[in-house]
Amino acid sequence: MNELLWSICILCLTTLGIMFLLKKFNQPYLIAYIIAGIVLGPYGSAVFVQPHDIEVVGEIGILILMFFLGMEINVPDNRSLLIKPVIAQGMKIILSIGCAILVGQLTGLSANSIILVAILFVFNSTAVVSEFLKKHHTLKTAFGIMILNMLIFQDLLLAPALALLKALNTPDLSFMNMVFPVIGCIAIFMVLRKIRNTQEIRLPAFFRNIENDHDLQVFTGLFICLGFGLLAESIGLTSAFGSFIAGVIVGRVRLFHWLEHSLLPFKVFFVTLFFVSIGLRLDIAYLYSHWEIILVGTFFVLVSNSLMSAIIFRLLKYSWKDSWYGGALLSQTGEFGILALSIAYKTGIIEFSLYKSGLGITCLSLLLSTVWVAVLKMLIEKKPFIPGISKK
Repeated sequence: MNELLWSICILCLTTLGIMFLLKKFNQPYLIAYIIAGIVLGPYGSAVFVQPHDIEVVGEIGILILMFFLGMEINVPDNRSLLIKPVIAQGMKIILSIGCAILVGQLTGLSANSIILVAILFVFNSTAVVSEFLKKHHTLKTAFGIMILNMLIFQDLLLAPALALLKALNTPDLSFMNMVFPVIGCIAIFMVLRKIRNTQEIRLPAFFRNIENDHDLQVFTGLFICLGFGLLAESIGLTSAFGSFIAGVIVGRVRLFHWLEHSLLPFKVFFVTLFFVSIGLRLDIAYLYSHWEIILVGTFFVLVSNSLMSAIIFRLLKYSWKDSWYGGALLSQTGEFGILALSIAYKTGIIEFSLYKSGLGITCLSLLLSTVWVAVLKMLIEKKPFIPGISKK
């Protein structure tokens, strides 16, 4: 217990110090969480030597984060706001495959590795992008909803993408393992279609008793959030997507207006642990010995993802200002890329060196994308960047 308390206190103190520093430069706190993980991880000061333990606990933070997003966002009544994200993501998949083939040709990667690189380009970080949408007060705008719906569609695609990765090195893959995700996607689509035309969901009077009992509120909220995540995982979808759907449904239940207040501390704590776990994965010695390829790879990911997304938004008739802003938001490789890399390495699709390089590029893209967004937003708005002064 003494060792555990020391570790947690050092984590809190380190995170607080970095947060105070970042606050002066008006940067999001998630950078502090990742840097704290790097400093305290097994490749840094070794305060934490088991990244997997924190990673597993931190993934609960993503479920709660997606649950909150579902509660805050309105399923749009305008059909174009549902169709455009699908078209945009379809175009991004095509461009990502082309970009992955180009990378494969230049570096001599195998066909299986090219498929993995394409998957890394396809998926962005819902956690990072949603935090920026909130920070810039664009989450509930038409363009913000468009981007968020793209990310939700990406989450839908994750299950088939991971099934494809496993199939590359599994000759006896079960047919049902491929069918369940498709059936789940269709069921989720029907639920969203139903909710879109529902103003309020009414529950039995029994649930009114929860409104005045804080303990019941906390455990009811956690059960709804994690239970939907478990249900989605069991049918082949991602648990994060299940939690998002739970949030969308709960957002239409007026009796559950207290949920946001009750679960907010859990969200902050678990989301922090998730981003700390990303920092824990970064092998400083490996980054130092292979810094050229990792920095070039990270820069290539940020630039190519920004460019691809900006072109897509422009083709969909958005202004150049919105297009470049959206491209900056979708510049990074997401947290699901880390999961794809782990599966590819464990199943023998990629070798250790490519796994470590991909992990370094993914983590650095998550870390540096926050600076990348700030710089591009400054250039778009043509305003001087003054540390400590926020831009409304």
